[in-house]
Amino acid sequence: PFPAGANRRGDGKIRVAIAGIGNCANSLVQGVHYYKDAPEDKFIPGLMHVNLGGYHIGDVEFVAAFDVDADKVGKDLSEAIWSGQNNTIKFTDVPFMGVEVQRGETYDGIGKYLSQVIEISDAEPVNVAQVLREREVDVLISYLPVGSEEATKYYVNQALEAGCGFINSIPVFIAGRPEWRAKFEEKVLPIVGDDIKSQ
Repeated sequence: PFPAGANRRGDGKIRVAIAGIGNCANSLVQGVHYYKDAPEDKFIPGLMHVNLGGYHIGDVEFVAAFDVDADKVGKDLSEAIWSGQNNTIKFTDVPFMGVEVQRGETYDGIGKYLSQVIEISDAEPVNVAQVLREREVDVLISYLPVGSEEATKYYVNQALEAGCGFINSIPVFIAGRPEWRAKFEEKVLPIVGDDIKSQ
């Protein structure tokens, strides 16, 4: 049986939420769409695993997204990945996804340099844990700006409260700290990180 919070619907899909819709999130969203029909019996350049643990890359579904940039909040994820200061390489057309980028909490997620080039959304921050529960999210991925320590801890706690796994893609020590690992182990939830190779 799957642990609590992991693939709770039994439909073979992994429902994913993203915090921080920057260039790394852009590449992830593009990549999942681009490789969604990749054959499992062929070598695919740029893709380490077509199938991992019984899940095909096409089983990944993006169902929620959070940011604080006024140019991204309120837009569909497929549009937000090309908004604001994002400037990564485009290698596929991502269709409308029906996933609105919602206003998350800021905390220390916007440093002094980033604050000079983006406008913070004046929308009211959503209850992230509630959104994660309502969307039946299996895993929350953090692509917050490097240095977002308090913001990262906030999203970690939201994942714990909602009962979903957490992937920490930035160099803030979460998975590497025993006290955080213990909280996820207690709830039988996956925690991955810290920092991710080849973001």
